Amino acid sequence: MPRVIEDRVGAFVPGPRVDIPGAAEGPLAGIDFAVKDLFDVAGATTGYGNPDWARTHAPAAATAPVVLALLQAGARLRGKTKTVELAYGLTGENVWYGTPTNPAAPDRFPGGSSCGSAAAVAAGLVDVALGSDTGGSVRIPASYCGIFGIRPSWGAVNLTGACPLGPSFDTCGWFAPTASLLRRVGEVLLPHGGEGALGPLLKVQEAWVNAVPQTAAALVPALAGAEKVLGPALAVHVAPEGLDELFEHFRHAQAEEAWASLGSWIEAMRPALGPGVQERFAAAKATDPARAAAARRFREVFRGRIRALLAGGAVLAYPTSPVPAPKLDIGLEVQQAVRERSMGVTAISGLAGLCEVTLPAARVDGAPVGLSLAAAPGRDRALLALAERVATALKLPA
Repeated sequence: MPRVIEDRVGAFVPGPRVDIPGAAEGPLAGIDFAVKDLFDVAGATTGYGNPDWARTHAPAAATAPVVLALLQAGARLRGKTKTVELAYGLTGENVWYGTPTNPAAPDRFPGGSSCGSAAAVAAGLVDVALGSDTGGSVRIPASYCGIFGIRPSWGAVNLTGACPLGPSFDTCGWFAPTASLLRRVGEVLLPHGGEGALGPLLKVQEAWVNAVPQTAAALVPALAGAEKVLGPALAVHVAPEGLDELFEHFRHAQAEEAWASLGSWIEAMRPALGPGVQERFAAAKATDPARAAAARRFREVFRGRIRALLAGGAVLAYPTSPVPAPKLDIGLEVQQAVRERSMGVTAISGLAGLCEVTLPAARVDGAPVGLSLAAAPGRDRALLALAERVATALKLPA
C-alpha cells in the first residue's frame, strides 16, 4: 500500500487526489511525484489555478507525455499541486484555493507560479514535483523554499498537454531535495546529448549588484564552492542595457504571448481573477504591438550575444533571486517591486533559452536563497552533473 500523504502545508489542489502507480521497474521506481495543476492527467480536470478555468474545461482525455514518462520510469503520481492562477505570478499566492505554506519560512511566500510543487518537495510530501517555468516559476520558488530546481533549455522537455502562458518561453521544470535526484529525473526527461565538461565559471556582475547586500554576501561562500569545481570565476557583464531593460523586453514579449494564448478564453468567459493576476492580464491585453515587436527583436540580439558567450561551455553564476521570499503581509506595490527586480535576472535564461539550475546555497534572515548556474541550450545533462559536483563541494544534499 502507498503511504498516506498528509498535506500539512496546503500544497495539493483541494479535493480528491489523483494517485497513479508507476511501472513496476524503472530508474525512478520507489519515487513519489506530484505535478503542477497545469499538466493534464487523463480523467482529471486541469484547473490551472482558477475555478472558472476548471468550470469551463472538461476532464483531460489524455495524460501529458512528461507525466507519462515519469510513470513509465517507475515513479508514482501522488497528486496535482496548486499553481498561481493561469501561472501568471511569482509570489505563489492563490486567493481561490489558498496559498501553500513555505516549509522553510512559514511567514513568507513560497514563490510561484509553481508554488504547490515547491512546497510539496520542501515539506517532504513527495520526492519530486513537476512545475513550469516561463519567467522564473521554478527557479524562484526553489530559491524561496530552499530546494533544488531546474529550468531546462527551452524546447528540451515536451509540453504537450500543458496549459500555455508564453509558448516561446514556457518550459517544464522540476524540483528535488537533492542534486542527485534532480539529475536522475533529467536522465528520464531530457534528450540525450550535450554531455561533457563545462567551464569556465562566469560571475554575472549585474545580477550580483542587483541582489540586496545581504543576499550577495550570503552567497559568496557558495560561489567559492563553485570555483573549487570550475576554477576562479571571471567577472562578466551580459546586459550593458541594464537588468531593468531586460525585464521590460521580457515583460512585453511575454505579455503579447499570454494574451494570444489566453485572451480569447478571458474575453469569452469573463473569469474572476485575483489581485495582481487581473492587472497583468489587463496590461497584456493593452500591449502595444510595436513595443512587443521591439522586444522580440531585442531577444534575438540578446540570445545571439549570450549563446556566443556560452558556446564553449562557460557557465554563468548569480543569485537566483535578489532577495529571500517576501513576508506574507507585504502589499501589492512591494510585491511588484520584488517581481521586477527578480525578473530582470530570471530574464537572462528566459530570453536566451538557457538551462539553469538553482541550488539551496545560503540563508538570509533565516530564509533560503539560491545560487544559479546557467549553461548554453542543450547542455542540460552536463549542467545537472555539474550542479551535483558543486552541491558536494558545498556539503549540500547531493
